Amino acid sequence: MTKHPAFRGEPWSLREQELDLGMLAQTESLFALSNGHLGWRGNLDEGEPNGLPGTYLNGLYEEHPLAYAESGYGFPESGETIVNVADGKLIRLLVDDEPFDVRYGTLRKHERTLDFKTGTLQRTVDWVSPAGRAVRVSSGRLVSFRQRAIAAVCYEVEPVDDAASFVIQSELVVAAAEQLPATGSDPREASLLAVPLQSLGHVSHGGHAMLLHETLHSRQRVAVGMRHVVSGPDGTHLASESRSNLARITITASLQPGQKLRLVKLVGYGWSGARSMEALRDQVDGALTAAVETGFDGLLAEQKKFLADFWAHADVVLDGDPEVQQALRFGLFHVLQAGARAEARAIGAKGLTGPGYDGHAFWDTETFVLPLLTATLPDAAADALRWRWSTLPQATERARQLGLRGASFPWRTISGAECSAYWPAGTAALHVNADIADAVVRYVHATGDAEFESGPGLELLVQTARLWESVGHYSVGGQFRIDGVTGPDEYSAVADNNVYTNLMAQHNLRCAADLADRYPDQATALGVSADERTAWRHAADAMAVPFDEELGVHQQAEGFTKHQVWDFRRTGDWQYPLLQHFPYFDLYRKQVVKQADLVLAMQLRPMAFTDEQRAGNFAYYEQLTVRDSSLSAATQSVVAAQTGHLELAHDYLAESALIDLTDYEHNVRDGLHLAALAGAWMAAVYGLGGLHIGDDKVMFSPRLPPAISRLRFTIPVRRKHIRVDIAAEAATYTLESGPAVTITHHGEDVTLHSGKPVTRPLPPPPAVSPVSQPYGRAPARRRVPGS
Repeated sequence: MTKHPAFRGEPWSLREQELDLGMLAQTESLFALSNGHLGWRGNLDEGEPNGLPGTYLNGLYEEHPLAYAESGYGFPESGETIVNVADGKLIRLLVDDEPFDVRYGTLRKHERTLDFKTGTLQRTVDWVSPAGRAVRVSSGRLVSFRQRAIAAVCYEVEPVDDAASFVIQSELVVAAAEQLPATGSDPREASLLAVPLQSLGHVSHGGHAMLLHETLHSRQRVAVGMRHVVSGPDGTHLASESRSNLARITITASLQPGQKLRLVKLVGYGWSGARSMEALRDQVDGALTAAVETGFDGLLAEQKKFLADFWAHADVVLDGDPEVQQALRFGLFHVLQAGARAEARAIGAKGLTGPGYDGHAFWDTETFVLPLLTATLPDAAADALRWRWSTLPQATERARQLGLRGASFPWRTISGAECSAYWPAGTAALHVNADIADAVVRYVHATGDAEFESGPGLELLVQTARLWESVGHYSVGGQFRIDGVTGPDEYSAVADNNVYTNLMAQHNLRCAADLADRYPDQATALGVSADERTAWRHAADAMAVPFDEELGVHQQAEGFTKHQVWDFRRTGDWQYPLLQHFPYFDLYRKQVVKQADLVLAMQLRPMAFTDEQRAGNFAYYEQLTVRDSSLSAATQSVVAAQTGHLELAHDYLAESALIDLTDYEHNVRDGLHLAALAGAWMAAVYGLGGLHIGDDKVMFSPRLPPAISRLRFTIPVRRKHIRVDIAAEAATYTLESGPAVTITHHGEDVTLHSGKPVTRPLPPPPAVSPVSQPYGRAPARRRVPGS
């Protein structure tokens, strides 16, 4: 796992010192800017060359029919694909009538920097035109965290040696077609949409222009406008024009050496499926007026303040592995960008960094992304859960369609409707409902948000508990069984009593009953009776959890350990991921694990396993798990740390953190792997930091691998913050403010008082037996200075 050689290992930025045209699609994802509402891929200012241009608005999608060779009852009829809207990044430049294009002339310098503290993408270029005219171009780009609808570019150009004439063309452009053609072999790619946007109007005057569009089938309206502030020598001239899919502001000037032409471009975006085009136009105009008043420097100051507040409690400091340190902050920054201003919209698997997975949200959000946001930006986590709550009508209707009670949330979606055309991995993956309930419980424990708990939180838990009671049944022996479901491991679909699903459902049922007891009036309003609460608890207590007595390990699902083991030695490196080279029929009946499943159950429901079971289970499933999913390494890292395999935990932490910076899965062109980036934070905090948040206590069991000398992070407890500082031999805990709180350190109760650090020694790591991975699938061993 090696980063591109043009990237420098700086702790607070990602800097590219050379332009590699073969890496454009990848760097466009890495350098993407977003605020959760609006996303700009990191395309070059001039638009060409490019890998995959992209500008996305959260929740804006186009519908398309889902084709089936053989249809069946309950199959979703329509899919949803994120739409690439008008590109407002474009600023084309002509120097003495020659276009500035990095493919021509001489590129003396090209540097781009994604700054995690300022939230900007900065670019500096020294270029000599084919005619020999040397110029310097610099730009700074941001998508505002404070002014949700606004993105901005500060663009400067100057001659280096001799006078030159310059023409800047600042544009809004709607692409003729969406995405890139999919190969059809990788389900992570996006669908191809032909011209989803139709023009409803356009306008331009002075330094202002706007394009108005509507999606063809989903009937969602979009307004995109731009305004400009220009500084240049006398004689600088500005003209405007627009048509259905293009608006352009043209600026001309003649510059002497030492003079600069400066352009501030402010772009505003708005969309709605309900509001009129006139209302959207006025909304965008208002946002642009406010942005012009703030100015680029003001927007930048707001951005720095927002990020300073975020990093004050979100930063993770890891000494000993500079690459992973940079990658952790890179991941934190991009997860922040995905969720900060999503506000009642889904957080997609790729955020707004690319069109991969068609822009859909999965269970990844609740299980991997929301733990991080709950700890660092809890209001964003609440917004994401409120979005799920807002889709309850669709989820309850879907449950009725499936013959079930309660709510059945979609496997993949943008609007809340099920968009998975492959039912074994979609409809059957009911664990998404318990994942949502778990995220609700985690958020409430961290924040103490009683208003959310008694309202959306209670309703989400009640409706998901009803689903489990209706989908399960009691066996002759009295066990509560959940049959015919797909757990996190999509290589073992439609199985009986998947341990992960059953344990998460058990937690869902118990928490729903407890919450209904806590808020009896609200529960009664939802139709929850005392008998129903009793039934939930009885089902939870009787939950089936398959265990193989002969092998001494839990079965991922009933009968799993009796299946034939996959022949890993006869599987070539080129045949991974297996789903692209082998039929699901073969995968489903073998012992091979796509991603952590039983191991994820041990991470999220640790109290259901003894230490001995945890160690035995980890060793058994480690040798079967091929990590064909980006979600797997982080979970394996957490449990490796919990079972004493500290160097392996470090290896998996690095794999998850560096997944996009190394393009480990060879698909970062389609967007970043948000869940893996968030998972790296979990690997550090829950794994090496040993954090577990129980029903009534916060527990720590930290240990560090030899190559990492220190780990520091902050964790919230009911709106209070505990700073944790772990060194090789001791851990120090500090309650920043508020009433005293009791935690546990390796099982010892420790009471923390505000501002008074408490240090406790770390016990020696337990002796462990080596574990092995499938042939050829071991993670890369970390090689860091001094290790």
